[in-house]
Amino acid sequence: MSEIHEGLCGAHQSGPKMKDRIKRLGYYWPTMIHDCMEQAKRCHQCQIHGTLIHQPPNPLHPTVSSWPFEGWGTDVVGPIDPPSSKGHRFILAATDYFSKWAEAVPLKEVKSEDIMRFLRDNIVYRFGVPRRIISDNGPSFRSTKIARFARRHNINWRYSSIYYPKANGLADAFNKTLVQLIRKILVANKREWHDKLPEALWAYRTIYRTPTQSIPYALTFGAEAVLPLEVEIPSLRVAVSYNLSEQDNARLRLEELDGLDELRLRAYQYLKLCQARMKRHFERLVRPRTFRVGELVLALRRPIISHCR
Repeated sequence: MSEIHEGLCGAHQSGPKMKDRIKRLGYYWPTMIHDCMEQAKRCHQCQIHGTLIHQPPNPLHPTVSSWPFEGWGTDVVGPIDPPSSKGHRFILAATDYFSKWAEAVPLKEVKSEDIMRFLRDNIVYRFGVPRRIISDNGPSFRSTKIARFARRHNINWRYSSIYYPKANGLADAFNKTLVQLIRKILVANKREWHDKLPEALWAYRTIYRTPTQSIPYALTFGAEAVLPLEVEIPSLRVAVSYNLSEQDNARLRLEELDGLDELRLRAYQYLKLCQARMKRHFERLVRPRTFRVGELVLALRRPIISHCR
């Protein structure tokens, strides 16, 4: 097996190809495929130069929130090149795990004070104190000021795994969507992207989200937002509301608010179903890997980051 694998014309083939070549030479034994696979796994050159294993080693544990604004995922986009005309190079964003409502602000620098101000003004003062917040391990999130802020408000602050953005998957997915929206909206001056940020947020908040089978705006306020097009070319609901009395309008609004709890309960059920499907699909790919103390392993060398955000 060693000669077939790494000898002349061996070329360090995989286990199944080794087995096929050995059979073509006229050799056979009952455990041949298992032995060939083990031989390829033990080969030092194959371990170093082989394709990296992208199969997840552990089952998926989705983050579930049972009510709006209970948990938020936050992250930083940037540095952005080119910076905005006002010198902004970053976007600090946060997304609610239940309703998918998103908040974001442009920043010139990412400091602990900026993060605390954003959380205070855009989350706590608008939606109340969350139970938990998930972020990456950036220095600005790991500071003593942030820890003090979390203790003062009794927030369970969780940090995602280093070099593994999927651990904060909601924030990572929103960042990609937000950048795509801004790129599509921004046609003329690329350095005016900070002016298009509110428009991109508005679009995201009023778009149907598949996991909840609803719209973030509706899950937050109990009614769908009136879009500019509905005013320009009156939709049915806008046209009807123009002809309603003040009492009838008030009654309709109360009916919408009465149905908000049911809407949120239905969204929670859809969230659970969506996450269960995602978990089943993910765990088909799981390949458990265990290591013993003192066992030699290969470590991926990552570039040293000489500057922080």
